[in-house]
Amino acid sequence: MEFRRINGLPPYVFAQINGLKAQARAEGRDVVDFGFGNPDLPSPELAVEKLAEAAHNPKNHRYSASRGLPNLRLAMATRYKKVFDVDLDPDTEIVTTIGAKEGLTHLMWVLLGPGDTAIVPTPSYPIHLAGPGFAGATVITIPMSDPGTSGRDPGDDFLVGLQAAWAKAVVKPRVIICSFPHNPTSASVDLAFMERLVAFALEHEVIVCHDFAYADLGFDGYQPPSILQVPRSKECCVELYTLTKSFSMAGWRVGFMVGNTEVVAALTKLKSYLDYGTFQPVQIAAIVAMNEASTYPDELRTIYQSRRDVLIEGLARIGWPVVAPKGSMFIWAPIPEPYAARGLRSLDFSTHLINVASVATSPGVGFGDGGDGHVRFALIENELRTHQAIRNLRRALPELS
Repeated sequence: MEFRRINGLPPYVFAQINGLKAQARAEGRDVVDFGFGNPDLPSPELAVEKLAEAAHNPKNHRYSASRGLPNLRLAMATRYKKVFDVDLDPDTEIVTTIGAKEGLTHLMWVLLGPGDTAIVPTPSYPIHLAGPGFAGATVITIPMSDPGTSGRDPGDDFLVGLQAAWAKAVVKPRVIICSFPHNPTSASVDLAFMERLVAFALEHEVIVCHDFAYADLGFDGYQPPSILQVPRSKECCVELYTLTKSFSMAGWRVGFMVGNTEVVAALTKLKSYLDYGTFQPVQIAAIVAMNEASTYPDELRTIYQSRRDVLIEGLARIGWPVVAPKGSMFIWAPIPEPYAARGLRSLDFSTHLINVASVATSPGVGFGDGGDGHVRFALIENELRTHQAIRNLRRALPELS
């Protein structure tokens, strides 16, 4: 039987790692798990209390609004103004999504169709590479350089690759998908990069979809820029923002697409046929999170930066130096030279780390061919557990100096 929308999907290599984790735990081994970017930190207590309260009101058990409650969209507009000094009209420039993955996937349905093309960097978060294909479009990949090993600015490299891909494309792309800070590489850019990207999009009449999942996770004083801070960006850009990492509300599935009014209207229309929105008590609690726990992302940022520092320092001590990222909740680590020289690819190396060190990572190849040669650590273990992982890695990687 042919399953047309999924036939082109590559094997999900993370499933193999998950299987090895399960096997190790069944054997009684304590796996330190840096594999899945699933936040372990609690959601804001105020939001949890409001969720429980709202869930007891039978009026909230009915269908909600697909585009999101008006006050939820207003809270989003207020946050963008406060954090990024970007003005958004809650009625025409914001639509609520059931998390960023749902929003991006359905966005591709309204922007792309069979015969169209989209530009996506590799490596990338898997849905960025798969989403255009679900709409019947073809993906044109450009390399996303590793800021820790290439010695080059990842924004400059992205734009060079973008210009080369555009010049070479027979069917000119309708969409550019990007995400900064980037998952998995943690590559970060400044506002000047966003200005150049918007200028490119305006010149070539292409829509930029910026997945801003790590908007609030910039370290050492770095503030990730919103693409909507650029003048005229709303003519050609939309941005996805989510409470998943910013407020540690992963399972709540609250996201937003903001920006260009025509694109927002198109996604809103499609979603009106597909869903009735997130459970209304969740939307009400999300309003409270953004309005009454607006500094919670600052608390989370401090924790993630501390975890980053402990992991980076520990890896350096065992002879595995990795450049500290400026943002995101990930460490993108090249396979150490002695093991890369033996021909170990990312899946082999991740398998070795689970089997020998009881440390789980994500193999870079799971993020596209451009990711092979790296593994990704998610900062979801506390400092004590991270120290334990470093001790395990030291024993499992004797060839490191």
